[in-house]
Amino acid sequence: MIPSSLAIDSKLPWVGTTIFTVMSRLATECGAINLSQGFPDFSAEPALFEATMRAMQNGRNQYPPMAGLPELRHAIGAKVESLYGARFDPESEITVTAGATQALFTAIAAFVRPGDEVIVFAPVYDSYVPAIETVGGRAVYASLLFPDYRPDWESVRRLVSPRTRMIIVNTPNNPTGSLMTADDLATLADIVRDTDIVVLSDEVYEHIVFDGGKHLSVISREDLAARSIVVSSFGKTYHITGWKIGYVLGAAALMNEFRKVHQFNVFTVNTPCQAGIAEYMADPSRYLGLAAFYEQKRDFFRAQLQGSRFEFLPCRSTYFQLVRYDAISDLPDREFAEWLTREVGVAAIPVSVFYPDGRDDRVVRFCFAKQDSTLSAAGERLRRI
Repeated sequence: MIPSSLAIDSKLPWVGTTIFTVMSRLATECGAINLSQGFPDFSAEPALFEATMRAMQNGRNQYPPMAGLPELRHAIGAKVESLYGARFDPESEITVTAGATQALFTAIAAFVRPGDEVIVFAPVYDSYVPAIETVGGRAVYASLLFPDYRPDWESVRRLVSPRTRMIIVNTPNNPTGSLMTADDLATLADIVRDTDIVVLSDEVYEHIVFDGGKHLSVISREDLAARSIVVSSFGKTYHITGWKIGYVLGAAALMNEFRKVHQFNVFTVNTPCQAGIAEYMADPSRYLGLAAFYEQKRDFFRAQLQGSRFEFLPCRSTYFQLVRYDAISDLPDREFAEWLTREVGVAAIPVSVFYPDGRDDRVVRFCFAKQDSTLSAAGERLRRI
């Protein structure tokens, strides 16, 4: 290693390696089945790769427009209008991003200034708070109420202050699998009415909703659409997390500010992959069928755990199942997850890592975006404990 004597004043002194990297590395070291990190162990359809290869072969390998290929932005706009009844101008209100994490960071950087406060809900996805603090903002924490993880709107009302610049919502929610309802959106709209608060809505699992439920985007309400930046992800939708391509929606005035930052922290996104996705999107069944596909995965995984001592928490969406392990162990959840990986051979994520105070409800998260053979093998090991 190269030694350095530089005095570095870290912007994020409390941040280390993410739990996802830690658990995936441990799973590899132990030869464990990795149900921790949220990515599929199966491939997308060949038609997507073929469309992308055609774009490469046809010479579409140089910079695209900063906001994304026009055909992809138009395809996104058509999908959004069809699903949510909201019309966004592809030229001024839709931007293609290098995945959802970049989109979230860019939105925070565009609107949050030093001293501003951003309300987030705990358990909170791990990228939000570091982004807020990197740009000099301060995260303040509302709650998702255990065990069904409904938003505690009274805590939000108490937290709103003249310094509140943004509220971040995540529906369908990672890590909990909960969904915001029409009443939730109405309450959010009431809280932000007559303020300059921006709503940043992380909706990357928008197509993965179970049991006849429906994803309600913030853009389904005009009063929220006018003040919201919405983030989604092709990685989650088309099983291509490694492509790192997502998009944002927002009113032109908001998008103008978003693009000012986007053009300097990314500028633009992989051209042939954008072209391939645009062609692939022409068949809506490829995203409309996603809920049924993952509902089968959820139910199959639950069936593998029948007879075990794990207790299922509700899973209304996403490809994550939370379970309580009180009947198995009184270890703290991080120690339990490490024990599960080393001794049982299945890796999970301890949910306490999503709380600022490390709150531990003895809950871990399994990812079921895996082949049935993977889930079956994991279930065989988990039933033994």
